[in-house]
Amino acid sequence: MNAAVSREGHRDDWSPSLSLHQARTEYFRFNGFGEDGGYGDKWVDFKLGPIPFPFPNSPARVKAVRYHDLHHVMTGYQTDFLGELEISAWEIGSDCADMVAAWVLNLGGFAAGMMLAPKRTFAAFVRGRRTRNLYRHVFDDALLARTVGEMRTELGLDRDPGPATMGDRLAAVFWFLLGSATGWTLLALLLPLAPIGWLLLHAFKPRSAS
Repeated sequence: MNAAVSREGHRDDWSPSLSLHQARTEYFRFNGFGEDGGYGDKWVDFKLGPIPFPFPNSPARVKAVRYHDLHHVMTGYQTDFLGELEISAWEIGSDCADMVAAWVLNLGGFAAGMMLAPKRTFAAFVRGRRTRNLYRHVFDDALLARTVGEMRTELGLDRDPGPATMGDRLAAVFWFLLGSATGWTLLALLLPLAPIGWLLLHAFKPRSAS
């Protein structure tokens, strides 16, 4: 399977001839996400920098993350901290449709990205406004059988987004303000629960065989 690997060791360019199912399987393996990508886990081990914020792996989150993982494969945004900020911006720009969990998590990620890595985040947002994502597609075997290259072309990901417009900048300001409010609210809710979540996360974590 051909792919480019960056100097940091991140794989960020999946062969266009792979089916989405094949690419996702390799994506899970490469990132150490397990055979099912962690979809069956009871808790998500989310970290805000060095601070752990475990939270329940709700059905709404699993529904959204199935698409989110395919978005990583097709866009090339990595799964490190900055890559997650970029893909949050791209998904906001390309519209999260009715995925409430995606909106909530991405809004906070977009606001953080605009503060911590504004150029990369804004570029991803503009790219999102010029392209489409999978959130309105039916998630089934037929979708997973499509190739990476075919879907990149269909969604417009193989084209240069071009320069940002005033409309892009105004939209970024709107989403930044909404994302800031959402992010601070989410942080206020999660912070008191972080110790409890950490204990539950480790209680449910499978023990390695001795």
